[in-house]
Amino acid sequence: MLRTLNATRYVTPLREGGSLPAIIEADDRQLYVLKFRGAGQGEKALVAELLAGELARALGLRVPELVFVDVDPVLGRNEPDYEIRELIKASAGRNLALAYLAGAVTFDPVAGPLPDAQLASLIVGFDAYVSNLDRSAKNPNMLGVGADLWLIDHGAALYFHHGANDWAEQAERSFPAIRQHVLLPFASELAGVAERMRAGLAVDLLAAVVALLPDTWLAPAPPFESPAARRVAYVDYLTRRLDALPRLLEEAVRVRAELV
Repeated sequence: MLRTLNATRYVTPLREGGSLPAIIEADDRQLYVLKFRGAGQGEKALVAELLAGELARALGLRVPELVFVDVDPVLGRNEPDYEIRELIKASAGRNLALAYLAGAVTFDPVAGPLPDAQLASLIVGFDAYVSNLDRSAKNPNMLGVGADLWLIDHGAALYFHHGANDWAEQAERSFPAIRQHVLLPFASELAGVAERMRAGLAVDLLAAVVALLPDTWLAPAPPFESPAARRVAYVDYLTRRLDALPRLLEEAVRVRAELV
């Protein structure tokens, strides 16, 4: 279960994000990075953030705590920036946030420290599984806190759900963007990743994570007539994608051989 909080104070925007995420304070007096449902990619970005984040956590990867955050439009009443006020107004209701990691620094493969081969391989395999476009050297979306590596910003994952209706076919498709993965050169143990992931992501776990999605993020739209139908489709996609993972990782191994 994810905790549900209320946003009590808008602290500052994070303008490096295309959807204007922001640091906010919640009613537990802690800081969070809030992802707005009213931003450009809408609720689907929040769906991807939640699914990818909780599945990564299930595999033992470090992800900041995810929480639901309810936003009242009054939160933006003193904000001088019109764009931010409109974003807050459009995001009334349930949003998603990540716990703010104080003292974290953006991962830099040159400065290090680098993850070991096993961890690098698991992250590469996971990103191939969820089709995460945002783990390049330019935009690694990983934070270092001491020697620990944390994964953030999965809103661009599962990108197929923004337009495709052939979800079963999408689950079988390769992931060419793996070539740009910042950790691919260090992922020398990809051979055992598929087995590890299939052991850690049982169907009942996939269903439990998908069940966390609020109905308000799953508005009916063809070919899905209800939030329940969309949940079934997500579980089916994630299950099929897991079955396709050995082939996806064989492709990643071939690409890595060209790079190293």
